[in-house]
Amino acid sequence: MEDDVKKWIEQDGEKLLKEIGVKKGYVLLDFGSGEGHYTIPASKVVGENGKVYALDKDRAALNKLEEIIKKSKIKNIELIREDSNIPLKNNSLNAALCYDVIHYQNSKKRVAIYNEICRVLKKDGLFSVYPKHYKEDSPSNQLADTDLEDIIKEIEKSGFMLGDKITKTLLHDEYYNEGYILNFRRC
Repeated sequence: MEDDVKKWIEQDGEKLLKEIGVKKGYVLLDFGSGEGHYTIPASKVVGENGKVYALDKDRAALNKLEEIIKKSKIKNIELIREDSNIPLKNNSLNAALCYDVIHYQNSKKRVAIYNEICRVLKKDGLFSVYPKHYKEDSPSNQLADTDLEDIIKEIEKSGFMLGDKITKTLLHDEYYNEGYILNFRRC
């Protein structure tokens, strides 16, 4: 599993993020960043003129990410310890990732998160969601009885339009997994 994380952070994560539309110079939010399995590759893709905000409520995970940032001398990541409020200006982001986190929230809280992401994204900004643990994909927590189409409808009601629904191999926790990525654009 450590080999999977290393390979992901060193090459596969960047490749996936570029494929879904993250570009050099972007300002990006990794919502529910955890230890940074998507944050670190995103910082490489956006480059020195871009910025990545890593938001998570888990202090231990952010502390671990902070250690990696310092050790690797990464300059374009800012950590935010929050639950679901995003302390950023309206229309300030090019992209937001919400990977493997929405299953922790009930529908009311998910909608609040989507509304916050809509608020901080620029018009036509990319909102990329990896909705693990829904009804057809290792069901658990708040999404156990929710199918993929219901997730799409729920997100679209918050001011987004689905652009791509693609199957990709990506990192889940510390191992590779096949899953859907839903790419939305802010309306």
